[in-house]
Amino acid sequence: MTLLIAGLALWYVGHFWKRALPRAHDNMGPRAKGISALVILIGVVFMVIGYRATESFDVHTYPPALRHVNNLMVLFALYFTSPGPSKGALFYKMRHPMLTGFILWAVAHIIVNPDLASMVLFGALTVWAVLEIIVINRAEPDWQPNPKGTIAKDAMFFVASIILLAIIGYIHGLIGPTPFGA
Repeated sequence: MTLLIAGLALWYVGHFWKRALPRAHDNMGPRAKGISALVILIGVVFMVIGYRATESFDVHTYPPALRHVNNLMVLFALYFTSPGPSKGALFYKMRHPMLTGFILWAVAHIIVNPDLASMVLFGALTVWAVLEIIVINRAEPDWQPNPKGTIAKDAMFFVASIILLAIIGYIHGLIGPTPFGA
């Protein structure tokens, strides 16, 4: 669990240090982005290794039907992280579609993984995304939405999200539990 928590800490630091220490970030110039990316990458590696190595226990059980809710939430998470919301007509006024998608993905994983390590990992990532939205909104209050797109763009990116869900689900089943059934 220590490595998992260290990875989460690096994830937070890599994302927030630009606004927490703006002078230090600005003094580094273009290297700051590379350092942020490296810190985040090391954090992800630590999270993966820490998560897989943690001996955890289930805190509760969940009804098997929640697997379908999970898959639906992940489908919408994929759509929100695509260009669909900013290019389409349905969600073009949404300010943070990618972070919203990230929150959906993390919460979807919380509801079907009742073990403590999953709750720590996905709970901390959910909190990070919510904090990121708050920090961005405070730093950039004058945001304006993109021009309204078309329903055809929404449909195109939603179909792409369905295909991507099938591919990710297949790969997920190869390296871990299958999200689509026994």
